[in-house]
This record gives sequence, structure tokens and C-alpha cells, in this order.
Amino acid sequence: MKQLSVFLIFIFVSLQNLSASELPKYSTGFDPARDAFADGRDAIKRATASNRLILIELGGDWCKWCHKFDHFLNKNPAIKKELHDTFVLLKVNVSEENYNDEFLKVFPRPYGYPHMYITQSNGKLLHSKDTGQFVVKGQYSVQKFKEFFKRWREVKKIAMKVVQG
Repeated sequence: MKQLSVFLIFIFVSLQNLSASELPKYSTGFDPARDAFADGRDAIKRATASNRLILIELGGDWCKWCHKFDHFLNKNPAIKKELHDTFVLLKVNVSEENYNDEFLKVFPRPYGYPHMYITQSNGKLLHSKDTGQFVVKGQYSVQKFKEFFKRWREVKKIAMKVVQG
């Protein structure tokens, strides 16, 4: 029993240790000074090398729901880990300081923030997602995110089979 407790503590600490220092800066916050094109190129390299999709999150420091999303991830380390295991997260600032219009002109118009786009590792758009669909009773839902990750892991498996022939 003691060994099981030590193991569970180790797993919990490992999940908690998915620190911001291990992630690229563009995965940890919205910065109007960042170059979304350079960040996007790096996200493509990381996604290709690690066999992940890219999740582009639009928002900014002004966005209440963006802060709620970050808080939700920090409160749910297993969900945060699954997010980063499935996707390379690319946060793109949208604010008066920098709307990133040139970068975002190839994407469908978002109708709220945060908004998510899912792309293949080569940057090709697969899906546009309103994050309001993750909210249940005014809070982000662990279950909704689990369903979301499961769907995209399945999509990724199918895509890999097609590529491999």
C-alpha cells in the first residue's frame, strides 16, 4: 500500500512539473510583441518532430475567459498534460496592440475569445472551435476536454494511417 501511495504521489508531481520553462514562450502566454509567423514556423517544426497537431489559441491578457482557461489547466494537471501531449499550443495575441491580422487572415473569423484552431503538423487547418462549447454551468468542463482530446487522438491516428499508406 505504501508503494502505491509513493507511486501515485510521483505521478501527481510529474504531472504538476509540466512547467512553463519546458514549453516555448508562445505556449505560455499572449504577447503582442511576438511574431506569430515565426512562432507558427516553430510550432510546425515541433509538431512534425513530435507527431502532434497544433492548437492555435486566440486571445489576450484582456480576455477574462482566457485567464479562466489558464486557471482551469493549472487546476487540472492531467488535462494540461493531455493538451500538450496531443497538441503544440500556439497562443496568438489579439488585442489593440497587435491584432495579428496578417497571420490570421487565412483562418475563419472567430466569434469570441478564446478561440481555437486545430491544424495538422504542416499548418493545414482542420477545425475551428469556439471554446464556449467546453463550458458547463459557467465553468470549463473536464469531461468536455477529455472528449475533445479523445476525438483528436483518433483523428491523428487515422491521418497517420493514410500518410503511411
